[in-house]
Amino acid sequence: MFRSLWNAASGMEAQQTSLDVITNNLANVNTTGFKRQRANFQDLMYQTLVPPGEAQSLLGNQSPTGMQVGLGVRSGSVQKIFLQGSFRQTNNPLDLAIQGNGFFQISLPDGRTAYTRDGTFSIDGQGRLVTQDGLPTNPPITVPPNAKSVNVSPAGEVSVMLPGQVQPVRVGQLVLSQFVNPAGLESRGNNLFMETAASGQPQLSNPGTNGTGRLQSGFLEASNVNVAEELVNMVIGQRAYQMDATGIRTVNRMLGYTATL
Repeated sequence: MFRSLWNAASGMEAQQTSLDVITNNLANVNTTGFKRQRANFQDLMYQTLVPPGEAQSLLGNQSPTGMQVGLGVRSGSVQKIFLQGSFRQTNNPLDLAIQGNGFFQISLPDGRTAYTRDGTFSIDGQGRLVTQDGLPTNPPITVPPNAKSVNVSPAGEVSVMLPGQVQPVRVGQLVLSQFVNPAGLESRGNNLFMETAASGQPQLSNPGTNGTGRLQSGFLEASNVNVAEELVNMVIGQRAYQMDATGIRTVNRMLGYTATL
């Protein structure tokens, strides 16, 4: 009977993790470049009372299915789903969306490189192309202070119009990274990801080559969270949690009956 208590308790804990993931998805429904997550579950160990195929009588008859009782469930992983989000038009030439699997490269203060799908860029006081947090791109791109306008091509070429010039002047080239297993990237926060052994090493390419995807200037990639789907999953998780809690109350009543015998 105590086994039932622990089974139900493990179910409540697993469903709580699922609800935590779902509410985080909903909280980031308007976060640029956000990728939804999904909680995956695994069954726990089994108590084997009769192994499948074991002889059950002197005649040598075998048990066709055996008797194994499960000991609950656990959260196996929280997986990032890197499906393309929809594009939102901003008409800001420094807002960039990736039509493909690539990631922008961002230089961190400690010298490491982070990766992001958030193409919300601007120019800082030094003329550098930076993120919302003031982190420069890698490689760095600097816009002259007298530039009249900035343009980013689908291939990642950054050019500016200077006073007295008829043709745009190229000032830099954006480079994208892609990974064998993007779901293995570590979420750092602030829309940034870090390389891990699970993600594999970044493969660098110019936009529009090797599957990295082309850039769309004047657009941002919205999160890939489907609100209706998340709300349905929330109801399912809530009901599963409620059923596990009911299981605990039921076993508690059964123990009460046993104690009065």
